[in-house]
Amino acid sequence: MAGTDDAVATEDDALYVLTALLLTPATFPSVLGDDYPEACAALGLAPSADGYGLVLGQDGEGARWTVVVDDVSLVAVAVASWDCGMEYDLSPDERSMVAALPGWPLALAVAAPNVPAPHDPEPDPESADVPPLSPPDTQTWGPAQRRLGADEIALQWASWRSQLDDDQFATGSDAEEPKEDAENPPVSSGSSHQGVQRVLTEARAYVDAPPPLGRVRSAFASGGARTLRADGPGWSMVARTDDIAFILLDDEPGEVLPVGRGPELPGLLEALDKMAVRPA
Repeated sequence: MAGTDDAVATEDDALYVLTALLLTPATFPSVLGDDYPEACAALGLAPSADGYGLVLGQDGEGARWTVVVDDVSLVAVAVASWDCGMEYDLSPDERSMVAALPGWPLALAVAAPNVPAPHDPEPDPESADVPPLSPPDTQTWGPAQRRLGADEIALQWASWRSQLDDDQFATGSDAEEPKEDAENPPVSSGSSHQGVQRVLTEARAYVDAPPPLGRVRSAFASGGARTLRADGPGWSMVARTDDIAFILLDDEPGEVLPVGRGPELPGLLEALDKMAVRPA
């Protein structure tokens, strides 16, 4: 997380930086879309091959702004530094600014000190038909919530994996579901689930006909494995190349459906990993 002393100029005012995100083919806020072009379109941006950096902050009046910059390397260094607990003064040059969008696409639990509480800026008369960016409604299940759920599984893989015993997948039949708690949605065996079979079929089709950029992404995982993320119409899949997969569906609110390795999953994950977009 950025320090709120950081500030970048946005037209006639300064932006007190709260955090920043990457918007590239390999790393983008999945809340914005199933793939990189869709995420860019949600912000009214052309899907540049080099990507963008998103700087979220408040102006001197406390208004929320998302500043889009084309200096991706600068934002990447800042994000990496903050992730390591290091301070970094993120101050993009005005010449790198692509757009200043009202609102935030994600909910932030922090605010800049000594300015009014976060709020949407006053509408611009020249673009009054463009509503401010806003985070998704967490009270309803839909594509954004499904993708956010997949994000959480990827971040907390060990915790989710520990809920399952490999014996659940021995016969491919549904097993008893672990008890649901307040923090984790129920995890049920997805081996013979019709929706899961549809997802696996569509994922296999990606190997022969590559989908839009960013639909399949590969990231580092421990033990020499890779973490795979694939999305499609109404579904998200998170998997490790040396382990199982978890699937979430728009049609199954709050459900997490695991898929055992079996005879087919390893080959599918290997093929997807070969075609996946990877961070530079």
